[in-house]
Amino acid sequence: MLRTRMSSTASVDALAHLRLWQLISPALPVGAYAYSQGMEYAVQVGWVADEDSAGEWIEGLLGHSLAHLDVPLLRRLRAAWRDDDVGAVEYWNALLLAARETSEIRDEDLHLGSALARLLNDLGVAGLASWPGARRATYACVFALACERWHIALSDSVEGYLWSWCENQVAAAIKLIPLGQTAGQRLLMRLMRPITETATRGLTLSDDEIGALAPGLALASALHETQYTRLFRS
Repeated sequence: MLRTRMSSTASVDALAHLRLWQLISPALPVGAYAYSQGMEYAVQVGWVADEDSAGEWIEGLLGHSLAHLDVPLLRRLRAAWRDDDVGAVEYWNALLLAARETSEIRDEDLHLGSALARLLNDLGVAGLASWPGARRATYACVFALACERWHIALSDSVEGYLWSWCENQVAAAIKLIPLGQTAGQRLLMRLMRPITETATRGLTLSDDEIGALAPGLALASALHETQYTRLFRS
């Protein structure tokens, strides 16, 4: 009997890992590839010009933005969905949306959240159809719901979220600078330790410590909205 229970638990854990891979796959049809998070402007003006500066840009945003905003709010959104606390879901979702630096980044968040919500509804994930605020759901809010319903461990889900974000940034750098595919893989290897550090630090923050300050990102995103030529969506 004990062996059967252990085997069942292992199967559930394995399925959760596979579902996380599905959720962070570049093949997920949410359109994240269409956005550069301000990097396109940063490349145009020379703030990001090569592999090393691209790594510094991405690491900086991990440490100064996602660690203090997305990660702690992912934890709180997971707890809210677990407890079916609609009020808490709405509160933390609204806080994340209000903290986005520019209309471009806010619109991106809403677009990705809406796309993922439609996909999860089609996949039979419960919770969004009955939530009145689903039309204003951030990507992190919907991502948290998927991870909760699919029993993905909190630390795994946070690291997966950060990995997916970094992968999109590296893909943008490859197109914009441009970089070769091998350079892109070196960047991803460079970002592995910062990803784990960002996840660890962000999960420990108290409510009063939540809030990001990334002036370079805000400027780059705001100026990207009026950039004359663009590969990425604004």
